[in-house]
Amino acid sequence: MKLDILAFGAHPDDVELGCGGTIAKEISLGKKVGIVDLTRGELGTRGSAAIRDQEAANSAKILGVSVRENLRFADGFFINDKQHQLEIVKMIRKYQPEIVLCNAIDDRHIDHPKGSNLVSDACFLSGLLKIETETGGEQQEKWRPKLVYHYIQWKNIEPDFVVNVTGFMDVKKKSVLAYTSQFYDPTSNEPETLITSKNFTESIDYRAKDLGRLIGVDYAEGFTSERYVAVEKLSELI
Repeated sequence: MKLDILAFGAHPDDVELGCGGTIAKEISLGKKVGIVDLTRGELGTRGSAAIRDQEAANSAKILGVSVRENLRFADGFFINDKQHQLEIVKMIRKYQPEIVLCNAIDDRHIDHPKGSNLVSDACFLSGLLKIETETGGEQQEKWRPKLVYHYIQWKNIEPDFVVNVTGFMDVKKKSVLAYTSQFYDPTSNEPETLITSKNFTESIDYRAKDLGRLIGVDYAEGFTSERYVAVEKLSELI
């Protein structure tokens, strides 16, 4: 299956929080989108790997993505080395996306910038002819995505561009809150974390509103780019 967009996240729910609105919008425009989670989030304070597997599947249905896979890297301990790079190269070559979305370039959780660099490096390596990979016993063809963008997570990184996601926030929030073990639940007896607060849940909305305010729309999501963002003509800018 060839995809238009392949979104990577270090943990299940990273993609939904970082770019769920953008994904929902692209799918509504007829694009085929997939998600690859690097880990199962097994070190998370709440829930378990098995619970998060089911939550990720539920969230994928809400977003309407074509496929979701989990590479089962070690949460907290995966590194940017040949072994991990090749596993991501296999995913890129398998789905041949034009655009790759990945973790924030800098963030509070150490796995986020690690995942960002790992996926970015793999996108380059995936285009090298002499790197040989196979899946299902078949040799894969080289493939390099045209564009690699990084979504924004905990830290308020200044975006290189923003996407108007007005009309898609309800889908985004539903996809995030499908992770019932991870976010605000006043009836839960599990330990509190920074993301289980009511303020964090509300931040999904008000952070998108703030980015939207800056471009004159209701809601937006921000991204950073590894190279210049180009347009054919000035009128394409809003």
